[in-house]
Amino acid sequence: MKLYFLPGACSIGIHALLAEIGQPFEIEKAARPGTPEFEAYKQVNPKGKVPALIRHDGSLLTEFPVVALYLARMNPEKELIPTDMEGEIRVLEMTEYLVSTVHMQGYTRVRRPEKFAPSESDHATVKSFGLGVFQAGLDRAERQINGKDWLFEKMSIADFALFYLEHWCVVNGIGSLGDNCRSHHDRLWTNIEIRRAIESETITSS
Repeated sequence: MKLYFLPGACSIGIHALLAEIGQPFEIEKAARPGTPEFEAYKQVNPKGKVPALIRHDGSLLTEFPVVALYLARMNPEKELIPTDMEGEIRVLEMTEYLVSTVHMQGYTRVRRPEKFAPSESDHATVKSFGLGVFQAGLDRAERQINGKDWLFEKMSIADFALFYLEHWCVVNGIGSLGDNCRSHHDRLWTNIEIRRAIESETITSS
């Protein structure tokens, strides 16, 4: 398998998940819009974004929740997705919320207000709204962890979606983490395999 990533992007969640699973995989840096390499990357992934996973058969898989579910299902011994229907849909529900709402509707507004309002005079309002969405998501995760190690009773793919959001908070100073989320982030970040995987993105990209 090969993971296409961008350093520090949401693909760090999938990179961390692959490191946790422990199966062999390669990584390759994707390209950002506006760069000379972007059109070439779109030949790999027409959506032009990350994460993108090339599977063993050469087929492409995209979208964070789908890639995460695929990896969990392909490695059932890791128990990263519950086997009962209620448990599975709750993990998927939380994963989707973290990615599509907290990230895309919250964090993206803070970092890329021009995507939501062409007029620079509106950017402060867009950022403020986005920060509210982002912080509300972190606060919801804080309440759900509630002294546990993970969002649910066991580590799941939802924890890796939360991890990349927490990591953005820590690295970029956007939003704030409660004690539960801070411990959750540190629990994954101090895993040596996960940390080496994320740090290797900078080395690979230099």
